[in-house]
Amino acid sequence: MSTSATQVLFDAPGPKGRRRILLLSVLSVVAILALLAGALWQFQSNGQLDPGKWIVYLRVDYLAFLGQGLWGTLKVTALAAVVAFPLGLLLALARLSRFRVLSTLAAVWIEFYRGIPMLLVVYAFLLALPAFGVTFPRFWMLVIPMILVSSATTAEVFRAGINAVDRGQHEAAAAIGLSRRDAMTSVILPQAVRLVLPSLILALVTLLKDSTLGYVVSYNELQFQGKTLVSITRYLVQTYLVVSVIYIVINFLLTRIALALDARMKARAAAG
Repeated sequence: MSTSATQVLFDAPGPKGRRRILLLSVLSVVAILALLAGALWQFQSNGQLDPGKWIVYLRVDYLAFLGQGLWGTLKVTALAAVVAFPLGLLLALARLSRFRVLSTLAAVWIEFYRGIPMLLVVYAFLLALPAFGVTFPRFWMLVIPMILVSSATTAEVFRAGINAVDRGQHEAAAAIGLSRRDAMTSVILPQAVRLVLPSLILALVTLLKDSTLGYVVSYNELQFQGKTLVSITRYLVQTYLVVSVIYIVINFLLTRIALALDARMKARAAAG
């Protein structure tokens, strides 16, 4: 968006406005620090900051126990992403297809799985399907619902990216004699993927969070292991804070990878 367009939509704050923004920012920071200080004081008063309640998480057996849960989380997340993202792309292309039946079927799939919580899909694999004699291992009772739901949301991400590519790119591809399929695979999709890369990383983060539903099917992912560890140590606050830090670190690493990939793709586009 150009500077002039931005000025039309949003008035630049004047001196009073800037002072007001600065004051609100300072007050917000002070309020957050006060809340953190209050929480730490409360923890200290209840003995939650006792070093003995934290040092146990440096024990090799506890670290290995959480490591097993982390490995389980990464396995289901990676497998779900590897299947759901290509499936989402195929669904997006099907929904954009000129064949009405194919487009309708893709739209039904997308809207159905976008409209229901993944927890209900997990319960369907845990309770409903076994009632009809259809059973799956615990691993697949988590992975398949993740794939089904994520493929629907990812399909809309890809469809938005394809529609966001400038119409002139389609016309330029047609002008040099490319078929609609060749234009899509060689010209449109590479640009669309670059446009939606941040959204794909967000979808990956969502899959990572969805893996916590493994506790429903008693799959040994990170949160389930943390819950089990609470029953062993009786340290609920400490255990879930440690687990939360692990999730935050993973999400931070995913964000850094996304930024690196985005920078590389932009560099290649500029060089080309």
